[in-house]
Amino acid sequence: MILVTGASGNLGSATLAALRTRGAPATGGSRSPKEGMRRLDFDDPAGIDLAGVATLVLISAGEAEDDRVVGRHAAVLHAAVRDGVRHVVYTSLTGAGDHLGFALAHRATERLVRACGLPWTILRNGLYAELFGGLLMWAGDGVESAFGDGALAAVTRADLAEAAAVVAADPARHSGRTYDLTGTPITAADVAERLGVPHQTIGLGELRRRLLNDVPGLLPFQPPMLLSIATGVRHGFLDGTGPDLTDILDRPARDPLTAAVAVAAATRPGRGRTSADGARPATGSVLG
Repeated sequence: MILVTGASGNLGSATLAALRTRGAPATGGSRSPKEGMRRLDFDDPAGIDLAGVATLVLISAGEAEDDRVVGRHAAVLHAAVRDGVRHVVYTSLTGAGDHLGFALAHRATERLVRACGLPWTILRNGLYAELFGGLLMWAGDGVESAFGDGALAAVTRADLAEAAAVVAADPARHSGRTYDLTGTPITAADVAERLGVPHQTIGLGELRRRLLNDVPGLLPFQPPMLLSIATGVRHGFLDGTGPDLTDILDRPARDPLTAAVAVAAATRPGRGRTSADGARPATGSVLG
């Protein structure tokens, strides 16, 4: 049996669906499980039950400070060893993202995965195309961003989910491997051109001001995280490509520009949002 953690989230649910499409015996684990899933609460280590699980797909448990994230991952890896899991697949962060504000939790978890004593595979996921599109802000008849002319080697969430499913369905083939799953570089100007609107660059200071003052619901650690993405793209640290994604998928990757444009278009004022919302990045579901 393959178990996918975080199966109520975007990447986890997509990975579980991809496994089931392949006919793999798979279930999901979640703090709030749907029918047929296991309850899996990383903040309740004593209650983590992985009995009968052969392959664990550990979707990074973000949305918290680093110490809490790493503690959650340590708890589930301890349970994996205790309960006889035979392989761990961890969804990490692209190697180009070492400077990002959320990289340390991933690298610390990679150390735990390698040291746990179980066969493992690490998937260093590139940043989502959906996230890139969601971080563009509508202003008047155009979009604004702090990305400047920088490009992101973006990946669609669907491709990352399918890659995780391919690896989890045949983990022995990928044992001991660390893959860097990056995509095709796209820019904010590319998205704006596809939308048929102009793009205006704003400074990082202005982005910080908006995140702190104009975006409701952000947790305290999230503005620095989002700013690190913006400066990373702006200054050319996240545009590198590689063959690992297409090698695993055995096909060309989906077009990340199409995915980014779809998310940006959905946040356009007048489509369920007021004009006052236009200068706010859509940071909600695109993060997971």
